[in-house]
Amino acid sequence: MAHIHLELAKKLIEGAEKVAKEMGVPMVISIVDEGGNLVACHRMDDALLVSVEIAQNKAWTSVAMKMPTADIAQAAGMGKEFYGINTTHNGRVVVLGGGIPLRKNGKIIGAIGVSGGSAEEDIRVAQAAVNALN
Repeated sequence: MAHIHLELAKKLIEGAEKVAKEMGVPMVISIVDEGGNLVACHRMDDALLVSVEIAQNKAWTSVAMKMPTADIAQAAGMGKEFYGINTTHNGRVVVLGGGIPLRKNGKIIGAIGVSGGSAEEDIRVAQAAVNALN
């Protein structure tokens, strides 16, 4: 069974950081395992300090809810089925794009969370790690 270990997390971070550098946006990139436990967190030079916690929480949210945080954001608007979800778990649930589950053979083995740019930039950088996994 595949799982997230430090060497794999470093490979995924490397792929994500390459895209962030190409975009010229300093990011924080976090990887968690299938239980939401932090495996690695990488803060690029000049990335916002606030992005450290946001990236970690995006990864945790994504693995905990088994879906990309961008999808949760769509369902968390006023009157939608997940409205208010971001107030649960002591505010740890993040409804901003940039968290994506990591799957191997159809099974979630962890997640990545990226913060530092716009939601679209964060998603693009996170997707680079997903692509590196496959």
